[in-house]
Amino acid sequence: MEIWEIEARECIRDLVVRYNANGDSGRFAEVGKLFADDAVMTLEGRVYTGLAEIMTIFTGAQSTLSSGGMAPTYLRHMTATHQIDVLSDTAARGRCYFQVLTSVGLDHWGRYIDEYRKVDGTWLFSRRRVEVDGRSADSLFGPG
Repeated sequence: MEIWEIEARECIRDLVVRYNANGDSGRFAEVGKLFADDAVMTLEGRVYTGLAEIMTIFTGAQSTLSSGGMAPTYLRHMTATHQIDVLSDTAARGRCYFQVLTSVGLDHWGRYIDEYRKVDGTWLFSRRRVEVDGRSADSLFGPG
């Protein structure tokens, strides 16, 4: 393995961590910086194209939870088994499992299936597919 590939892998791991940490903390402007302008995100079968549309996922969830009085006291996304396939010095794919903890305990869980692209020296999401595999009966995040 060459140094550039090790660097790519670490930058991509950091990208996924920043997505979770910034999203959980409500720092959505920071989340937006993690996506390419022409990125595509699929959430439970619905496709969001471009950064502006992707950002509605986060602002919409925040608005829905707040207006319904269901805003979690805490939100913690955790990822595991992150497999990264570096395709070139500017393209990679990845997949990992996620679990989400809220005040109800284990709220929901599933998989992220990603494509990454290096843009102006920074690794970004070019595609992210979120597959929810299950939810607790009391989940704060119902089906999309």
